[in-house]
Amino acid sequence: MQKRLIELHRQRGRLLERITVQRHALSQQLAPLQGALDVSDRTARLVQDGKAFVHKHPLGVALAILAVVLLKPGTVLRWTQRGLFAWRTWRGLHRLISGFLPNRLRNLF
Repeated sequence: MQKRLIELHRQRGRLLERITVQRHALSQQLAPLQGALDVSDRTARLVQDGKAFVHKHPLGVALAILAVVLLKPGTVLRWTQRGLFAWRTWRGLHRLISGFLPNRLRNLF
């Protein structure tokens, strides 16, 4: 019985070693696919985030779709670009002014 147990432990050790080698070989063989898997993971996460956004803001999404349907898609795109440009400009100016004014006021007093 003792010899049988020892032999089973040896077999187990050899199997565990073989499994480790196979896992290492498999990870090396699958390395080129990692980029594709990362892209699919990011895509799935983006879809989930989009779904959550639609569930969280159904009225805004409905209004955006209505605007595209009622207006020409080119018009909506043009106004969206203009709005994004105005928002970025405002944000940049706000940062510039908020960083500039406190320094100027500090130097005055």
